Amino acid sequence: MTKAEIFFNEIKDKKIAFIGTGVTNTNIIRLLLSKGMDVTVCDRKNAQQMGELYDELKALGVKYILGDEYLGSLTDFDIVFRSPGMYFNNPALKSARDRGVVITSEMEVFFDLCPCKIYGVTGSDGKTTTTTLISEFLSREGKNVHKGGNIGRALLPIIEDIHEDDAAVIELSSFQLISMRNSPDIAVITNIAPNHLDVHGTMEEYIDAKKNILLHQNAFSKSILNLDNELTNNLSPIVRGKLVKFSRKSVPECGAFLNDKNVLCYNDYGKVTEVINADDIRIPGVHNVENYLTAISAVWGEVSIETIKAVAKEFGGVEHRIEFVRELDGVKYYNDSIATSPTRVLAGLNSFNQKLIVIAGGYDKKIPFEPMAETVCNKVKHLILMGVTADKIQKAVTECPAYNSDNIKLHRVKTMEEAVATAKNLAVSGDVITLSPACASFDAYPNFEARGIHYKNIVKEL
Repeated sequence: MTKAEIFFNEIKDKKIAFIGTGVTNTNIIRLLLSKGMDVTVCDRKNAQQMGELYDELKALGVKYILGDEYLGSLTDFDIVFRSPGMYFNNPALKSARDRGVVITSEMEVFFDLCPCKIYGVTGSDGKTTTTTLISEFLSREGKNVHKGGNIGRALLPIIEDIHEDDAAVIELSSFQLISMRNSPDIAVITNIAPNHLDVHGTMEEYIDAKKNILLHQNAFSKSILNLDNELTNNLSPIVRGKLVKFSRKSVPECGAFLNDKNVLCYNDYGKVTEVINADDIRIPGVHNVENYLTAISAVWGEVSIETIKAVAKEFGGVEHRIEFVRELDGVKYYNDSIATSPTRVLAGLNSFNQKLIVIAGGYDKKIPFEPMAETVCNKVKHLILMGVTADKIQKAVTECPAYNSDNIKLHRVKTMEEAVATAKNLAVSGDVITLSPACASFDAYPNFEARGIHYKNIVKEL
């Protein structure tokens, strides 16, 4: 029997609850129901808010605890699967753990049962593109690749279809990592910067969560760290296996770097191999050069230089990441809805060699906007602000020493429709308009994808 078969056999008579449905849990719920298990969904939403999914799962045998008291009966269950959005240190979960209830998650169980090599990617910025690049490299090299995790696909539902010689490439958020006690074979940290402090409360807890991608590796593992990012590089002493670093600014002892001729290279303890010129990378921006350095470091020795070059020249990027939407009247519109933090905004702004019209603002994650203020003052000519954080962003910009009201004009709007209309009216031929929020979307949208799609639809209808 496989590990997965043993696991499902062991839990078949347990009372199992899932907190929330969403991308992560829904397909696992379907899987367990197909095996005849006792499954209850606990969700703050009511039946009407859950819509068709409520009826579908009910017909399959799901029981429900819905409404504001949805966490009130966790001690009635043997196993509780939390969704990544449910904070691990929530008092209700802690109380249930103290009473002997197994609190777990899709990712924790997947890591326990996965029979193949796992590449895990975390970081404050660049996770999704790096995860996708690693997947593209391995797929083109002939591997059967399973890409998932925080990137929007649960992998536990397909665990019985994964074989030893496959590869799993997984994006991991701090919310997933906080409870992990298992680390991937290849662990990647793209960078660490303040993020999600509205949930974690302290930077220390946020970094501690990220550390779990490294802490449980063995001596045969490999870790890839960012030499240019102090918070990431500081984690070097806890690496158990082979330590590889990437850098855009210097030459690591082992790892990928950008040389003074703008060529991405790999240094293997003194043996330097040129890989590809940065100008041959199809997706724009210096942050994408860093994403390639990261991904190359993760797959070096397993993927040919020809494969790396082919992907670099053909891969068009991931949706919502400096994604070109359309050109109208000589004005180009871009969707960078993934830019939910100041560091992501900086990466986006620095991808263009001109001053921009930027739409920003949204949900407050309690992170400071001052780090992006100087670049905004220098690289933005019209800043259109909306959402809960509009005041905070305006304050950070106008109080910055680089602020000059002649160089950057600030505008306030209430809706995305008004933001796009304002941007269109302000723009002249040759301008670039980009949605680059610096914030999460939860004040107005369920996620950054929904925000990006809404923005793109408005732009396409102009």
